[in-house]
Amino acid sequence: MNLQEFEGQYREDMAETLDDLQTAVLLLAQLQDRISKVGSSVQHISEQVEEFITDQKAE
Repeated sequence: MNLQEFEGQYREDMAETLDDLQTAVLLLAQLQDRISKVGSSVQHISEQVEEFITDQKAE
């Protein structure tokens, strides 16, 4: 392998690795958003259950 081949392979591998990293970062952002939405849903459900329990005890 000569210098030009080495440089070409390096650049190709680096571009692929950076693309993979960008994909991973985007997936992480989507996952964080989804976790946040699920957390909000759990909190909302919990509040509804607590309100229902309190109402049932008051009757």
